[in-house]
Amino acid sequence: MLGTASPLLAVPPAAVPATGTFSIIWLLLAFPLVGAVVLLLGGRRTNAWGHVLGTLMSAASFVVAVVLFVALHGQAARAVDQHLFTWIAVGRLHVEVSLLLDQLSMVFVLLITGVGTLVHLYSIGYMSHDRERRRFFAYLNLFVAAMLLLVLGDSFLTLYVGWEGVGLASYLLIAFWAVKPAAATAAKKAFVVNRVGDVGLSLAILILFAQLGRIDYAGVFAGVGRLSHGVVLAVSLLLLLGACGKSAQAPLHVWLPDAMEGPTPASALIHAATMVTAGVYLIARTHPLFDAAPGARLAVCIVGVVTLLVGCVIGCAYDDIKKVLAYSTISQIGYMFLAVGLGPIGYAAAILHLLTHGFFKAGLFMGAGSVMHATGDQVDMRRFGGLWRSMPITFWTMVAGWGAIIGFPLLSGFWSKDLIIETAFHKGGTQGAVFGVCALLGAGITAFYMSRLMAMTFLGRPRYDPGEVHPHESPWTMTVPMVVLAVGSVVAGGLLRLGGALQHWLDPVVNPTGAKVEEGAGLVSATVLLVLTLLVVAFGVAGAYVGYIRREVPVEAPTAVTPLTVAARHNLYADAFYETTLMKPGIELVRATTRGDARLVDGLVVGVAAGIGGVSSRLRFWQTGFVRSYALTFLGGAVLVVASLLLVRVS
Repeated sequence: MLGTASPLLAVPPAAVPATGTFSIIWLLLAFPLVGAVVLLLGGRRTNAWGHVLGTLMSAASFVVAVVLFVALHGQAARAVDQHLFTWIAVGRLHVEVSLLLDQLSMVFVLLITGVGTLVHLYSIGYMSHDRERRRFFAYLNLFVAAMLLLVLGDSFLTLYVGWEGVGLASYLLIAFWAVKPAAATAAKKAFVVNRVGDVGLSLAILILFAQLGRIDYAGVFAGVGRLSHGVVLAVSLLLLLGACGKSAQAPLHVWLPDAMEGPTPASALIHAATMVTAGVYLIARTHPLFDAAPGARLAVCIVGVVTLLVGCVIGCAYDDIKKVLAYSTISQIGYMFLAVGLGPIGYAAAILHLLTHGFFKAGLFMGAGSVMHATGDQVDMRRFGGLWRSMPITFWTMVAGWGAIIGFPLLSGFWSKDLIIETAFHKGGTQGAVFGVCALLGAGITAFYMSRLMAMTFLGRPRYDPGEVHPHESPWTMTVPMVVLAVGSVVAGGLLRLGGALQHWLDPVVNPTGAKVEEGAGLVSATVLLVLTLLVVAFGVAGAYVGYIRREVPVEAPTAVTPLTVAARHNLYADAFYETTLMKPGIELVRATTRGDARLVDGLVVGVAAGIGGVSSRLRFWQTGFVRSYALTFLGGAVLVVASLLLVRVS
């Protein structure tokens, strides 16, 4: 049921020790980690079979995940903790490295290993001509292992290790083609921006330890009631800052579009199904803190609404197919933040959209990679057109993803994104009206720019040079994962929402008391809202039809555009703002510090050295090395001594 409810300070039940089938939880991390180590240390000796090993390691982890899912489904406690070893035992700080498998982490484990395995298989074909393919698969394995540690750790510190591991692996994947200056710059930008968010997460952990003396989830959540409101609010806002960095939410969203310089499979894995959803996981996992701080939850909603609209607006202006999808990811994660910020009525909606997004966005990224693979790595949609004839599998799989993301009836996005819109309206009051209208507006804009992408890429007349580009369908290693993801884009949402399946599955974690959320008054009835949403989506599709199907798409982007289009093509000047307010002052500060170092520190050191050198240069005249000079000096000294003695005696 949807509606409003007072925050529930409910703590998830304690986990039981891992026994029986659950004793293999550690294998989830072990397989991809071993794959990464073998491929990185094996070097060129693994080139011939490294891609196979990497794929098999990810697939093995997925098989273990399925076995554990079946076991967890029949587990009464529904939360299992496997202790691995004691990491830190100093004073009050005791950190046990343990893996927590519950309903929330199980959802992410299946998504990470399932989509991760498909990305590995896709990469076999996509990276087939790259001589460093083995290293790419090592980084993919490393990323999967780090992401699994992030969602399976049972303490904030274990989560932080996985959090930073994901950041490292994403840096390596984005910079994989570091010979391209744009790729190297994008990797550094992603790394630096994420460090800003990570400062928030690390400060939150330090505050929790200072206040409670615990950093494990069970200890922290049990002690939330002992914290003052100010402390809970501060910790929650710091956690939100960390989530914004990893999930590319405003104001830390600027790194994700540039990260498209990395290989497309990395985009499908990192920027669609896993890393960018880590922020959503963090907020859902720490919901007892956010439930105790309504102000922080409101901040999460505001961040989500602002980001989903920013992503939508910018996505309309770009002609780079991967950057359009990147801004689409930013926008869709914004929907998830909006939902998770709504509290108990929105947790399941956020996770549902996270799962459906993992299917259709990974499929869309793979489709974009397939198009690039067939057109000589071209990304400008104005250089495509008419590709549906030569690439039918790619076209129809992307149609499935397009239908899912715009919320076409009965496809995955129809069940998940529309549920978020409905949940926002059912919050009631002014906030519900504002959030609901913004989410509804975003749905219409999403329908427009995604229909624009499909029209410019696959429909109309060919705009590529037939003498240079010969479009063709991708090999089976690429098309099979695309077909699987297309099927998920069609049916996953309906299956997960059928009978409230996902809601009931997540209740032990996000609603452990089993309290029913009372249905609120809402602002619009469900039926009216459904019709209104479909009309808005249809209007967006119609706008793309008029602008990019009925009209000829020019090969060169028009220069006469509106100020909003110019601003959107410059990321709404976010990069320029950060460059002006942070980067340039930072550079000047470094220069001033360097000048001060040169004049003060270096000046003192150089001055002392120069003084000693000057004295030495003068004293060295007394050391000539000639014996006769020394004898004359001795004689002169002796004469002075004798003369002094005679004068003393006479006086």
